[in-house]
Amino acid sequence: MKLNIADYRRAAKGRLPRFVFDYIDGAAEDGSCAQRNRSDFERLSIVPRMLCDVTTLDHSVELFGDRWRYPFGIAPTGFNGFVHPCGDVMLAHAAAASGIPFVLSSASNMRLEAVRQPDGLDWFQLYVLRDRSIAEQMVRRAKAAGYRALVLTADVPVSGLRERDVRNGFRLPFRPGPAMLLDLCRHPLWLARQVAVGGPGFVNLVEHERRVPAAAGAAALTRDMDRGLTWEGLAWLRRLWDGPLLVKGLLHPDDARLALKHGVDGIIVSNHGGRQLDVAPSSIAALPAIVDVVADRIPILLDSGIRRGSDIAKALALGARAVLVGRATLYGLAGGGEAGARSVIELLAGEFARVLTLAGVASVRQLDRSVLRVEGARHPDAHGRCGPAGG
Repeated sequence: MKLNIADYRRAAKGRLPRFVFDYIDGAAEDGSCAQRNRSDFERLSIVPRMLCDVTTLDHSVELFGDRWRYPFGIAPTGFNGFVHPCGDVMLAHAAAASGIPFVLSSASNMRLEAVRQPDGLDWFQLYVLRDRSIAEQMVRRAKAAGYRALVLTADVPVSGLRERDVRNGFRLPFRPGPAMLLDLCRHPLWLARQVAVGGPGFVNLVEHERRVPAAAGAAALTRDMDRGLTWEGLAWLRRLWDGPLLVKGLLHPDDARLALKHGVDGIIVSNHGGRQLDVAPSSIAALPAIVDVVADRIPILLDSGIRRGSDIAKALALGARAVLVGRATLYGLAGGGEAGARSVIELLAGEFARVLTLAGVASVRQLDRSVLRVEGARHPDAHGRCGPAGG
């Protein structure tokens, strides 16, 4: 029986070879940033209000003209084909069935046209490699396929040092050593699935469906990015993409100011799940200052560290419009494919609804900083009655 995300994590650890589990579960260097993502959430508590009418809950949100059933979506994660063959389309199916968006990574192992769901709210995440023509063809294809928003990930000029991957010898071209081969033999179901599909590759790096050169795949895995891309370079993307454009990976309020200056349509506060700069602040700690700068002019989302429905409520109370969930849905995918991913979505949605009910909050629009308390700090002033913020 799986009652929480930790249960799904344990199941995934048993189903996957060590190098695959460590890839999705690991973080940079000592893992300090990933730990802060959790500990800073845990320092926040929600102070409930009593005798409020919570007969009917409204947990939906609207972004860029689309209504999400719940205020969270599935974050972009790469190499999902190693977690489960056809993993990206399974995640997209699960998201569409749940009325939430799925953000497809540039490092997907499935063609972006095959993943796009006609009834879904799919977004496309973009890495810009040194050869910008690769990004250009992906953006053109994403637009033609009907992806509803473009997410530029900005926090990977170089890949963070993920020591678990280095110790496991996880790199491209993929050449398993003796220890990895022994581990693969201990996971025959996983191995049989991979053999059946021929193993994953970075299939979107080329415009037309053919095998991606090993060097290009290795560049994607090691994040051989265009380090010369600046805020002024967003004009290049605007010429290619006329839909909503979000920048992912912001933690500094001055970068939020630059995002506004350069006409970005949305911001995703993120430290890449603690997988990049290990000394970076947690996303939830960086959120309030960015919210204050943006002042509701464009939507702000958050990822990194979401493990409970209460985490979603805390992020919304601090000013995020919605959050994105990465590792949690991968744990579900590893254990049960599409059904496992849907179970994780349902778990988080149920937890979130229960938190709203117990907190005396009937709508996500009633969540603001007055419902939060930072452990060890003086309780902030609260509004004097139940109702929307400011009421």
